[in-house]
Amino acid sequence: MNQNLTIVAKIEASADQIALVKAELKKLVAPTLKEAGCVRYDLHQDNENPAIFLFYEVWESRELWRDHIGNTHLAEFKAATEGAVVSTTLNEMSTL
Repeated sequence: MNQNLTIVAKIEASADQIALVKAELKKLVAPTLKEAGCVRYDLHQDNENPAIFLFYEVWESRELWRDHIGNTHLAEFKAATEGAVVSTTLNEMSTL
């Protein structure tokens, strides 16, 4: 049985760069949803701390998610937000 891969990605923006990081993160949604294997790609912003963003992602396989990691739009995000992101945490998860 092929099980989907769930990714929880937490991105923390610098306090003075929240608007920039938010705008650049929003740009990732549409192209990612068109990628092979992308089942779900939901962007969230913390209600208490607006510098914290979270992607809830579901992929058909780890291989297809790894292909996503190498895509141009992620490289463009990294370049556009260089110095504006404090930390990024990725958790690869499976449904129990």
